[in-house]
Amino acid sequence: MKISALLTGLAAALAATSAYAFPVSVENCGRTLTFDKAPTRAVVHDLNMSEMAFALGLQPNMAGVTGVSGWYKTTPAFDAAKGSIPELAPKYPTMETLLAAQADFFFAGWYYGMKPGGEVTPDTLSAKGIPTYVLTESCAQVDKARPRASMDLLYTDELALGTIFGKDAKAKELVDGWEARISKVKEAVKGEAPVSVFLYDSGEDKPFTAGKFAMPTALIEAAGGTNILGDLDMSWGTTSWEDVAVKNPQFLILLDYQDGAGYRKLLDFLKAHPAMKETDAVKNERFLPLRYEQITPGPANIDAVEALAKALHPARFPAK
Repeated sequence: MKISALLTGLAAALAATSAYAFPVSVENCGRTLTFDKAPTRAVVHDLNMSEMAFALGLQPNMAGVTGVSGWYKTTPAFDAAKGSIPELAPKYPTMETLLAAQADFFFAGWYYGMKPGGEVTPDTLSAKGIPTYVLTESCAQVDKARPRASMDLLYTDELALGTIFGKDAKAKELVDGWEARISKVKEAVKGEAPVSVFLYDSGEDKPFTAGKFAMPTALIEAAGGTNILGDLDMSWGTTSWEDVAVKNPQFLILLDYQDGAGYRKLLDFLKAHPAMKETDAVKNERFLPLRYEQITPGPANIDAVEALAKALHPARFPAK
């Protein structure tokens, strides 16, 4: 009887604590989002955002993912974390897709599952009762009055997810661990001259790359480098080969969409390009292949910074 009463009282206390935690509000791209309870049928777009959700153990709260198989090869670790969660659309979802899934939350971004003026936007979804959390990095696609990219792009979104889903403590633990690892890298490369870096995603007529507001600028700077296009007032976008070549990058980040071999096509193109083949990075073959989820905001950013720092400043990271 006493044990039963104790358990009943404990359950009531836990219920009261849970009830007290909501409603919660988060700031997102100039909007305030308020939640009366944690979403239970969330849909998350893209590899990087899915990994943010998986890091918090949100799989039981997810109705599906979108925008994965249409572009990327996944890793065994991603597939294991995804488990039986269905992929609702291989690329961008339609409104019909999200309504059919009875979604009560959408985590996506501008040009990460949504396009300005498109069918699926925070405004169109709000009219259907579906709140949208917009990937912070992507806010610059519609608002250039944004701060320069920093690691806070990742930290802010992970902490916001923790608040929305009632997992503040877990989110804080994750972010504290990530910050500690980044601080260790920064300390290791402290005093080294920054290495100039060009990120090559795709494109032959014009390179598709990362500017001032895109996550790679933050990753490169944390690793002891400088993005040669970090002064361009853009997030992800195109520039000219002449602009890249005249800046003579010392190092390349090559996006590897094919999990191990895709970067070779990019490197071969640069070696044959009349202007780029004369740059220090290409002549010396100084490069690092990184996967999509490593250069877009997500938990894999931390591994990317560590790998990049070792490639840029090998003397600071002697082989063990």
